[in-house]
Amino acid sequence: MASLTEELLLIPSGEFLMGSDSEGDHCPVHKVYLDAFYMDRYEVTNAQYLRFCEATQHRLPFFWGMAGFRCGPEYPNHPVVGVSWRDAEAYATWCGKRLPTEAEWEYAARGGLVGINYPNGDTIEPADGNHTKSDKRGPVAVGSYPPNGFGLYDMQGNVVEWVWDCYAADYYSSSPSANPRGPESGRFRVIRGGGWHSGPYCNRVYYRNALPLNWLDFNVGFRCVKDME
Repeated sequence: MASLTEELLLIPSGEFLMGSDSEGDHCPVHKVYLDAFYMDRYEVTNAQYLRFCEATQHRLPFFWGMAGFRCGPEYPNHPVVGVSWRDAEAYATWCGKRLPTEAEWEYAARGGLVGINYPNGDTIEPADGNHTKSDKRGPVAVGSYPPNGFGLYDMQGNVVEWVWDCYAADYYSSSPSANPRGPESGRFRVIRGGGWHSGPYCNRVYYRNALPLNWLDFNVGFRCVKDME
């Protein structure tokens, strides 16, 4: 698994319908065009993050050494948790990548499917991802569940993921139609995708939430993207 966790996948350019008109801050549905980009196949693991900390003297994750959260060197292929948005951004910069925008994340999570609720269809079962109904009681090794149509793992469940954007509840009403990067400022940063401590509804591909950029959470990790050269 150690070599597999280094993989980047090409996410092709294209248009998609972002959001949902169901309720809340994920409406209105709007058409978004994105340039092609590369995305981590897996969430960033404990082993990867430890290499970053050792190379840069960056602080270890807040929950490091806590077996209940599978956080530490004993769980090298589990997703790292207990990292803030600033920590995630520092890691991405160190390895020549960046955090995905909210639009890139949702486009990638949909895996080429249109109008669906989850990365692999309109329903989610315990066998589809690591969420509260899966009864795993913590993160599992990355890649433990089936990938989506783009070959990405854990775009539902396991850990929620930091993305680049500042948060605004009404952003979709004024979002640019091409390569949106979120509001210019804001107190909170967006998190996307459900985690092991999230219910099925919070695992929907369009579901949005946000946290202060220094927040440390046992249910939140991240993955990175890389621009086309």
